Amino acid sequence: MGLLLSLSLTWMFLLASALLSEQMKIQPLIYDEQLLWVRSGAGQVNTYRIPLLTFTPRGSLLAFTEARKDSSGDIGAKFIAMKRSTDRGATWSPTSFIVNDGDLVDGLNLGSVVVDEQTGAVILIYSLCFHQYQCSPSSTMLVQSVDDGLSWGAPRNLSVELGVKSFAPGPGFGIQKRLNPAAGRLVVCGHGTIEGNGVFCILSDDHGRTWRNGGSLKSIPYNQPKQSQDFNPDECQPVELQDGSIMINVRNQNNYHCHCRMVVRSLDGGETLPVEELTFDHTLVDPVVAAGALQKEDVLYFSNPANAKDRVNMTLRWSYTNGTTWENEAVQIWAGPSGYSSMTSINGNSVEDRKYIYLIYEKGHKEIIETISIAKIHLYGGR
Repeated sequence: MGLLLSLSLTWMFLLASALLSEQMKIQPLIYDEQLLWVRSGAGQVNTYRIPLLTFTPRGSLLAFTEARKDSSGDIGAKFIAMKRSTDRGATWSPTSFIVNDGDLVDGLNLGSVVVDEQTGAVILIYSLCFHQYQCSPSSTMLVQSVDDGLSWGAPRNLSVELGVKSFAPGPGFGIQKRLNPAAGRLVVCGHGTIEGNGVFCILSDDHGRTWRNGGSLKSIPYNQPKQSQDFNPDECQPVELQDGSIMINVRNQNNYHCHCRMVVRSLDGGETLPVEELTFDHTLVDPVVAAGALQKEDVLYFSNPANAKDRVNMTLRWSYTNGTTWENEAVQIWAGPSGYSSMTSINGNSVEDRKYIYLIYEKGHKEIIETISIAKIHLYGGR
């Protein structure tokens, strides 16, 4: 009788485990989607590009974009535009302009947003005069909110601390290390100019008061014009893995080795980016674009226009193995023109917050620059 009871309990445990596993299987479903910004080509803003997205410790969502004043080009005067949601993406505030670069010929470029969960600060880092077109030198700038995105302090120039090398953060989000090494550190990664390109990280160990240069993975040749298939790492998105290492998913600017993504890991909190930790992810086919990555509940998510040549087919993928393998059943978010993307989730303790991620991306019917859209994605098929 005891043996039968034991076998019965074992069977029930295995059945419950199987049911739980099936219940928690990732089956993304677009729960809701809204257009946050639409190109008009007139008025104060010509084109919205380069979307960023973050959570706040109070449970809000903040969306940012470049509001390009005169054209859709990368060079030119811009605002940093922001919208805020306090109801988990159901509704959004009107647009506010939190930074205005005036009429600079080579204006601001976004950028990376990093949240210090210990202080509650939301820190936005961007560049000025990045291309050094009719201006010099380039500057790395910081603007900060300590009240959940309601107000923003005056911009602060970090070039005294970091030097005047052209540095374009992200675009995407920076991380605060949760695990050792360097728990609590703020890490923001980005890229240099096309000639002096590569992935570069900047670090803060005092909650953003001071910054210093960290690891780099430089292009080859460095500070020289590039040719097709040269090694040229570019825009990037870092995430922290469960072992405390930092994985950086990188735009492969000149299609070195493949039409796919580069991946490099830092084992020391962003101090170094060793070439021994560099790989190429052939599953993540890419048309040379900024992509999104997010780690949530031990699952790694990736978003990009999944096409070898064209910026179309915005796709969400996920991995249970830190990106060493990817699940086969990728989800198409939008079949048409689609460009840069970024993801976030609310780090709350509620069951609802564990179910959703948010994807912001450039979306159009004829061109990627038509709209900035945000999709709220249920990870478990609506269950």
